[in-house]
Amino acid sequence: MLSVERGLSGPPRAHAGLDRLVHRPRAAPDVPAVLAVAVLVGLGLLNLQSLGDRSILYHQVAVDLAGVALFCWLRRLRADGLRWLGWSCYLVSVVLLLAVVAVGESVNGARRWLALDSLTVQPSELAKLGMLLVLAQVLATERGWRRRLGAALVVSVIPIGLVVNEPDLSTAAVLCGVTVAMLVIGRIPLRVLGGFVLVAALAAPLGEHLLRPYQADRLHAFLSGSTSANGPGWAILQMHIALAWGGLTGHGAGHLHALVSEYLPDRETDLAFASLVEQHGMIAGVVAVLAAAVLIWRVVLSARHARTRTAGLTAGGFAALVGIEVVVSVAGNLGLIPTAGVPFPLLSYGGTAAAVHIATLGLVLGLRAEGEKHRLWHRQMPQLPRLLGPAALLVTGCLMAMTGFAWNLQADHGPQLRRAGLTQMMRCVRIPAPRGEITDRHGAPLAIDVRQEQVDAVPALVRSAQVRTLAALTARSRTAVVRQLHRAHGLTVVVATLPPATAARVRAAHLAGVFLAPTTRRVYPEGALLGPVLGWTGVATPADVKRWPDLPSGAIVGRTGLEETYDPILRGRDGRQCVYVDPAGRPVAMGPSTPPVPGSRLRLTLDLGLQRELTRQLASALRGEPGQPRGDLGGAVVMNPKNGQVYAMASLPSYDDNVFGPPVHQRALATLSKQQGNPVLEHVTQVVAPPGSTFKLVVASADLKHPAIQPEEVIPTGGSWTLGDHTFHNWMVLPPQNLVQALAWSNDVYFYQLAWAMGPQPIITTARQLGVGAATGIDLPGESSGFLGTPSSVAKAGGTWYPGSTVVLGIGQGYLDVTPLQDALWTAGVTTGALVTPHLGLSYRSGSGFTRLPMPGAHPLSFADKLGLVRAGMRAAATSGTASILAALPVAAGGKTGSAQDPAAPSGGTDSWFTAAAPLHRPDIVATGFVRGGGEGVTTSGRVVLPAMEYFFAHRAAILRTGR
Repeated sequence: MLSVERGLSGPPRAHAGLDRLVHRPRAAPDVPAVLAVAVLVGLGLLNLQSLGDRSILYHQVAVDLAGVALFCWLRRLRADGLRWLGWSCYLVSVVLLLAVVAVGESVNGARRWLALDSLTVQPSELAKLGMLLVLAQVLATERGWRRRLGAALVVSVIPIGLVVNEPDLSTAAVLCGVTVAMLVIGRIPLRVLGGFVLVAALAAPLGEHLLRPYQADRLHAFLSGSTSANGPGWAILQMHIALAWGGLTGHGAGHLHALVSEYLPDRETDLAFASLVEQHGMIAGVVAVLAAAVLIWRVVLSARHARTRTAGLTAGGFAALVGIEVVVSVAGNLGLIPTAGVPFPLLSYGGTAAAVHIATLGLVLGLRAEGEKHRLWHRQMPQLPRLLGPAALLVTGCLMAMTGFAWNLQADHGPQLRRAGLTQMMRCVRIPAPRGEITDRHGAPLAIDVRQEQVDAVPALVRSAQVRTLAALTARSRTAVVRQLHRAHGLTVVVATLPPATAARVRAAHLAGVFLAPTTRRVYPEGALLGPVLGWTGVATPADVKRWPDLPSGAIVGRTGLEETYDPILRGRDGRQCVYVDPAGRPVAMGPSTPPVPGSRLRLTLDLGLQRELTRQLASALRGEPGQPRGDLGGAVVMNPKNGQVYAMASLPSYDDNVFGPPVHQRALATLSKQQGNPVLEHVTQVVAPPGSTFKLVVASADLKHPAIQPEEVIPTGGSWTLGDHTFHNWMVLPPQNLVQALAWSNDVYFYQLAWAMGPQPIITTARQLGVGAATGIDLPGESSGFLGTPSSVAKAGGTWYPGSTVVLGIGQGYLDVTPLQDALWTAGVTTGALVTPHLGLSYRSGSGFTRLPMPGAHPLSFADKLGLVRAGMRAAATSGTASILAALPVAAGGKTGSAQDPAAPSGGTDSWFTAAAPLHRPDIVATGFVRGGGEGVTTSGRVVLPAMEYFFAHRAAILRTGR
């Protein structure tokens, strides 16, 4: 029965029945609440506008206007009309949810929407309002709490169950949260609710079985902290990148912002908050959170001014709904909880949700206005919902804490996240850096890069109108260029390779999607002159990558020789050209370009003139004279005995570095592989042989350290010497001699007796101190350490150290093999009293000048003061003995010849050795030559060493002048 209500004045109203449902409040609208809604709606539309999809922007505008219309209508509704409105919404939403099960649209395996012609409705959003209003009705009655609780649970279970069935677990969770909030503010005993919460907590692990695979993946990604691009954790990374990218105020609508937003999933809906911060900065996010907090507090205030318990519970429930949605949405956007799929109310895109929220606010504000009017005339107020203030304070605190988290995320991890964002948006191609030149000590080029320009194109970015221009600039047909662009399989395609002058015209044209990359070819102007010393370059092998883990795929590195040793200096730093791509990997714009930094120029200790002379003489020696034995390989070295600088290093047969490319010259390489004499080896450091009589310098030094025969003592020698039943022969019959004379004439019998008198250990100990049996440490890869046997090492290897082994060790035979460089090293040691580290690297360009390469200093020998007689013997050999060819030099020199039986020599012949130093009192150079199978030392190797030394002293000042 309708009642009649009097106004403040005037007769009773005739339309009192309708007035029970609708009233016209005189109070002004709640301006803060309306402004809060306007701010959220405006920010939501601003986000959609920034994302660039006009259709959803216009759709959202229409929905928001519809919500405003409903707002105005429901604001006129009286508290007495809540019953029919609540049950109507509830029943309609249940019917629509049942319809979703039958005919709903399926997206990603879920049925959540009903399509009504061009209109799409999400019934679960209407269910929020319907369930909230009915719960307010049920919990506002005067019945006992048990009956109210039972009725409330029945009312809630139906829509929640239907939403779970869709499945839409996020909305179902929100409905559960609203139900719990309504039970709390509806004054159901907290001890009872605590029991329900405990049971729910215990049953939560079992709920994982209800999750769909993608939902379970989201949960596991959150718990594990995974941000893999191949899993759901990728969304967490994108949220953090978006939050970091926005900074304080955003950066406008540049193409990078648009591109960053494309990587953010659900940027219009579930992750609208992150999208808003990315587009318009942290200030916009803070404004959105403050607006939501204002809205919640104004709705809580409406609950406190309600005329009836139903109205109060309605307003309180709406405050709980908004608070839950905002907190869960922001927490999900920050990655603090698993991505729950809960939109930010009014900010996120969504037709039904926006209209329902705006309309519900109108209802709540209308109820508040009615309550304020009623308060003027009625002192007795209904029992209001409990804990609304503390709950609103808790929500506000959570929002402020999450805002602080977002701020700290930007401050602490912003640069790192922005770099991660750039990295995922860019695909880059490497632009190889030109290698640094290698020169001799005066700057003469020994290895250079011949440069051309490679015209590269990103097919997806090349405009069709520019193809003709590109074809003309590269001297190709338009059809060929089009075909090449269409057949591209990677990000870029090589259109042409041009000389620098021609390529400059392409650069000046500024064609979209076209860029130039320098490409070089390694060239060795001197060919085989320094092949094994310089080495060659090639594509990095797994061993190279293990040595230099930062090598990019396909990098060109030094593979042998100095190219390998000094690769870090010569290689330089590669550049890159980047292209921005969308999440599908499609290029959208050219990215930043980093030019390559060429490698540093490497200056060697070598003198090109001396190198040519030494190599020419070695080649002549290998060819041999008529009637003389011909060697199959040889090596010679000229070095500074005081600091280890190598002035020349010849190795024959050799190879032309240019054969190895890249690209490799296959035919020339096949020919090289069949050549005799191991041309790919560097014979000064990698070939070993018995040193013959040049080793007598070491044996003589051992005697001066551990005198077994006094050096001034003259002992009988002759043409042979017998030990036991074995006779050891001399190279010629010689008279009795002392140590100096024996060195000068290379008296084998003298050194047989000396070695036998000393025994092997003093010789071996002294040899090791002079570098025998160990690598010299020269800056070339693959150096051999040679072999210096001892009685114990020979026995360990299964051999026998006979008495004759000690005897022949005295003349450099037996368990002994050395490299020519080791021979030169001990020659330097006995003539200077110190041992040096040979090296070829001198300096490298650093800025505008050169920086010296660090090299070990000379190491003084402990017996340096006892070596005078060794040098005297070398001098005597040069003046009147076996090395008398050195008398042709303009300075006083000393030397030692050597001839050694070598099973590895051609036809088991004799190796030729010659080593010399000059000026002997303070040597500038030591020169050592070796020809395997070359016969007598002075005859063959002497012909290599003497001309090289003559060349050095003829050009001494020029050779030693290195410049800066």
